[in-house]
Amino acid sequence: MSDHDQLPFAGLKVIDCASFIAAPAAATILSDFGAQVVKIEPPEGDPFRELYRSPGATPSERNYFWELDGRNKRSLVLDLKQAEGLAVLHRLVREADVFITNLPLPVRRRLKVDHGSLESLNPRLIYASFTAYGERGPEADKTGFDSTAYWARSGLMDLVRADHTAPPSRSVTGMGDHPSATALYAAIATALFRRERTGRGGLVRSSLVANGLWANGSLTQGALNGTVFPPRLPREQSPNPLTNLYRCRDGRWLNLIILNERQFLPLLDTLGCPELGEDPRFAQVPQRRTHHVELIELLDRQFAQRDLNDWRDRLDAAGITFGLVGTLADIAGDEQMRAAGALVPFADGSGLTVSSPFEIDGITKVPPGKAPALGEHSEAVLRDAGFSSDEIGRLRSARVLGG
Repeated sequence: MSDHDQLPFAGLKVIDCASFIAAPAAATILSDFGAQVVKIEPPEGDPFRELYRSPGATPSERNYFWELDGRNKRSLVLDLKQAEGLAVLHRLVREADVFITNLPLPVRRRLKVDHGSLESLNPRLIYASFTAYGERGPEADKTGFDSTAYWARSGLMDLVRADHTAPPSRSVTGMGDHPSATALYAAIATALFRRERTGRGGLVRSSLVANGLWANGSLTQGALNGTVFPPRLPREQSPNPLTNLYRCRDGRWLNLIILNERQFLPLLDTLGCPELGEDPRFAQVPQRRTHHVELIELLDRQFAQRDLNDWRDRLDAAGITFGLVGTLADIAGDEQMRAAGALVPFADGSGLTVSSPFEIDGITKVPPGKAPALGEHSEAVLRDAGFSSDEIGRLRSARVLGG
């Protein structure tokens, strides 16, 4: 038995009929653990392939978006607007274990790839549905991206602005999609577990707005309970100086998070200002709360005396809880991220990629392979599904099959 055969999802057949980004990324996680993923693309290709060329995207010789979320998949180009294309998909569905889609609900119904149309073909099928705003209510058919449905609608965009006078904070590409992908993966895995017990497939759902609300759950629960949160103050007026950002001499920032009172005096010792521990303005929590602006000014002055790496060594040695404010330029050289398995090499040695965010003890994930070219595996996928050479030839002639 090969190592691949021992993976949890070895032999699992997954159809990825989705785009932009959460739903396909859920299929990517399944592929990391051995699932066979077929990526269904229209004749013009998944528009996600072109995101790296869109206005505002940083130019690159490599399609970095597609490399991450398209890895370990086989591309099948089908024209689902033609009856023959839909028939091919339905034939694949009969043998599939999981069907993943985030097509708008009206499009699914029009193309006959909605759950009702596919359920009768394969009662064991797990139909994984992902939407922007959920599948019930007045906005069920509304389209959206993580920026609009996860980040903005959930209140996160408003809450994390620098202060209440600043504009809402813009999101970065995929910021809500990848956490949402993990939730959709969890729904699929849960449904597969149920299928093991009952033999039945079923419909699982997730959405960007539900995941955004879950990410903002702590403050949302407070608001639901009647708590009224004050406007966010500037960093220099943060109510708690011990949970704040501080700038170092080299311009880099660190994020101090001290929730344990026992760390306060060691922090002052490390910063070289132990006398502040006896200052009546700061000796106790209530006094620090009253004089928080003054304490921030003093801590600012101390942190500005050394570079970030120097403070990292000193704070770590003192057992102080903090985190560096990382940059994209830091990540490739981050030894901890590599050691923890968060960064892994591509199988062909072409660089590093981001691993899915969990591990199973004793299981080695599939080494990240290259993302497929458009329609690269069209014929191979159909041959594996039992299509004859004549059938494949006819589909090509009718421009149902591409690649």
